[in-house]
Amino acid sequence: MARKKFSKPKGETRTSFMFPSLHQDVIDAVSDQITSPTFHTNDSDRGSNNEHPTHVMGKFECNNNSCFKDGWGSKKVAILIRGFPGIGYNAVVFSQRCKSCNQLGTLILDEQSYIDRVAYRLKKWADIPMERRPYNHKGGPPHKSSLCEGCKRGVCRQTNE
Repeated sequence: MARKKFSKPKGETRTSFMFPSLHQDVIDAVSDQITSPTFHTNDSDRGSNNEHPTHVMGKFECNNNSCFKDGWGSKKVAILIRGFPGIGYNAVVFSQRCKSCNQLGTLILDEQSYIDRVAYRLKKWADIPMERRPYNHKGGPPHKSSLCEGCKRGVCRQTNE
């Protein structure tokens, strides 16, 4: 079984991130059906012709030493995938805040969930027949909209608390 890979974005803690370093993995995931998608590096919808909010998985660490020592995991990390003419795309992943101190957490992205979601959406937009992905709602802590940066930007699909 393949080991899960996780990516920490470079730079300071921010409300959202893009992962151009995963573009080649996305290309590899769609290469049997789509040739040469391009990654748009600006976090902008200018010129986009499609948009799809969804979720990926990740972990967060709080930089405040008095908070969660091990951080927290989330299966509902908001992501907005945008499509551009000519099989272009970008994907913006949104941070979450610590429930104890309200500081932005440091995102550790589950790379495979990101690659799978982006590749699936690119194929759907290219009208490639796809089986609908199975969805099993698993119980877990309720989504805290006040701590989700995707909710604050109006792009998170998760319902309010």
